[in-house]
Amino acid sequence: MSSVAEWLSERVPISKAQLAEFTNEPVPNHLRRWWFCLGGTPAYLFVVQIFTGILLAFYYQPAPATAYDSVRYITEEVTLGWYIRSVHKWAATLMIASVILHQMRVFFTAAYRKPREINWMIGMCLLLCTLMVGFTGYSLVFEQLSYWGATVGANICDTIPVVGHFFKQLLLGGEAYNQTTLSRFFILHAAVLPVTMILLLVAHIGLVRLLGISELHFEDESPQEPQTFNFFPDHFYTELIIGLVIMVILTVLATVLPAEMGPRANPLETPEVIKPEWFFFVTFRWLKLFPLTFAVLSAGLIVFLMFIWPLVDAWLCRKTRNEDLSFWIGVVGVFLIVGMTVWEASVAH
Repeated sequence: MSSVAEWLSERVPISKAQLAEFTNEPVPNHLRRWWFCLGGTPAYLFVVQIFTGILLAFYYQPAPATAYDSVRYITEEVTLGWYIRSVHKWAATLMIASVILHQMRVFFTAAYRKPREINWMIGMCLLLCTLMVGFTGYSLVFEQLSYWGATVGANICDTIPVVGHFFKQLLLGGEAYNQTTLSRFFILHAAVLPVTMILLLVAHIGLVRLLGISELHFEDESPQEPQTFNFFPDHFYTELIIGLVIMVILTVLATVLPAEMGPRANPLETPEVIKPEWFFFVTFRWLKLFPLTFAVLSAGLIVFLMFIWPLVDAWLCRKTRNEDLSFWIGVVGVFLIVGMTVWEASVAH
């Protein structure tokens, strides 16, 4: 063993002290509260998605003539295929929810302020990519709702001035859903978006390491209590426990509420009820409340304002001298989002 260690140390000249210093960066004490360290949860779920997605890709065939039957084969005939597909589906749901919650935590604790503005923007890019991964994955099954959901989504893109028609053609591979559409969705879902997210994660984590984590202090903390703790093993064990709990939750959800097969897509039969996945309920409701072009442009403006919110917040603070204004704007925004989501979920169509 000593000769192996000596051989390895010559080729990877990193000492134990250097490794300990690299991994044991002090972590702010508020991250002992699990709800303040939500960033690791979507990262863990992303790994689960990659692993289960690779297993599903062995059997999935991205073409209109074969997609539905290949998913049915996975669900009904492949050994543990129903479990892998169900874990993939529920991990996607929890990943989207955890990214949203993490972004909300950063917003309401004002952790996006100087010097972390760029990291907020990277986080927004990750949120948008996560939503797109959910949309493209939902469309791969080639069920009625997934087919018509993709068609409606492309038609909504078409209403965007100047670039909308281009994006619709880019998404569908033509003027309408055709033989090449599913392969495009599959490439986006399994390659383009995951690689983009990995690059964004590297940049995101890199900036966290360079800038550090914004520190929060609470009234119940003792002044004598240490303000930081080691990443390894303390925080690592916390994340490991959270990961194990998540796997238990995913297994329970996959067993009790497994992924099912809806009706096969039929381009000649429009469903009476067309609803997107829950994370697009608020957008769907917004599109119903206003004329289509106005709704699309206003939704795009809201997303753009959220993207540059650190700059907007700095401007509001200068003009109003009220550092809590963004907090209350966020509270109103959350109530509107939750309200419209529940509204859309409660109506038939």
